[in-house]
Amino acid sequence: MFAIRSSSLLCRRSAACTWRNTSQSAGKRLDISGIYPPIATPFTQSEDVDYQRLDDNLKKYTNLPFRGLVVQGSNGEYPFLTPEERVEVVKRVKQALPQHKLLMAGSGCESTRATIQMSQQMADAGADCLLVVTPCFYRGRMDSRALINHYAKVADSSSVPVVLYSVPANTGLDLPVDAIIQLSQHPNIVGLKDSGGDITRIALIVMKTRSQDFQVLAGSAGFLMAAYTVGAVGGVCALANVLGQQVCDLAQLCVSGRWDEARELQYRLIEPNTAVTRQYGVPALKQAMEWFGYHGGVCRPPLQPLSKADLEQLQVKFSSNGWL
Repeated sequence: MFAIRSSSLLCRRSAACTWRNTSQSAGKRLDISGIYPPIATPFTQSEDVDYQRLDDNLKKYTNLPFRGLVVQGSNGEYPFLTPEERVEVVKRVKQALPQHKLLMAGSGCESTRATIQMSQQMADAGADCLLVVTPCFYRGRMDSRALINHYAKVADSSSVPVVLYSVPANTGLDLPVDAIIQLSQHPNIVGLKDSGGDITRIALIVMKTRSQDFQVLAGSAGFLMAAYTVGAVGGVCALANVLGQQVCDLAQLCVSGRWDEARELQYRLIEPNTAVTRQYGVPALKQAMEWFGYHGGVCRPPLQPLSKADLEQLQVKFSSNGWL
């Protein structure tokens, strides 16, 4: 059904345009529900990837009830890594990750061609599924037609399932709802990570795609409970790098229908979550990781360390909610 629809939408000039995918049944069966930290990339003082510290972090994360890890997401500083570094980090994580944990690898690039190539390299490196961010440099031309074409070609070419990724705070671009609805019918696109925080939008997407085997993940711990109430199945949450057990506890309370307890825990996570995401970003996340026994360390420039005033405010956000 969808091949016919997409033919008229995307390939009016070519009767030969169809979805081309050999992993359709595997893609539709993959369950991505649960909590994932989008892990940070540790660097040495000379700005090289610090694989020893990465491994130290991974040993601690494997003891937490995560569904898996997101590697090379926004919090992994992937735009500042070379393609070779991106793939190598995924390889190293795959070697350390227990088999029952999912490895979701960010493979998004600006061009469709480069995304297809990176996606295959990530799959070869051991990724179980791909997180593909919206291309955004020419955001004025990234309408539904362009984005449907982009994601369809990536999913057609990928040997592992694809998860759509909308993060307007970083890209200035929301993946349009009509595009998501169309793409939810692709046999190798299994879900969406939505980081925008608009709960009415998330609810609409869940409602409009519920006839498909399509899953929605909240892109932040700050609205995790609200996302669960409207049908999301989990979250990719930066705060889980720091308060991993607590974010997993919140998810379990929601799944169990213990909404009063969930609400109280959600309240205490909002301010620290905002601090390590929209307010201060990756430098704050890495600082908070240091407080909680992980290796965060420095960011690659042009990202700068927090100022003294910002550092003090970050500490207040955690301490006033009982975490420090």
